[in-house]
Amino acid sequence: MNQAEILVIDDEPQIRKLLQISLESNNYKVELASTGKEGIIMAANHPPALILLDIGLPDQSGHEVLKQLREWYNNPIIILSVQDNELDIIQALDNGATDYLTKPFRTGELQARIRSSL
Repeated sequence: MNQAEILVIDDEPQIRKLLQISLESNNYKVELASTGKEGIIMAANHPPALILLDIGLPDQSGHEVLKQLREWYNNPIIILSVQDNELDIIQALDNGATDYLTKPFRTGELQARIRSSL
């Protein structure tokens, strides 16, 4: 049984629910945050094995959240975003993202990227 903890930082309730169901069905423990600030606080209080981070958050850019997390958080961060232009992808990877997956995504592919990152 896996039980690695994954923190999902995404403002879309339906995406958070989809990820929670998908990840829990694969034996991951899932924590959910709907804003960048909430996600940073949760990660600081109890660092997860991996973070799934959306770029489009309501309180601040996911790029900023990524930069703040990378000041101290060394585990994998996978970006999940509707932004699919090359500049956004390059910026995220240059700022320390482990991987980048555009929405809509296939859950099987996401699971494989999580396994590879962990």
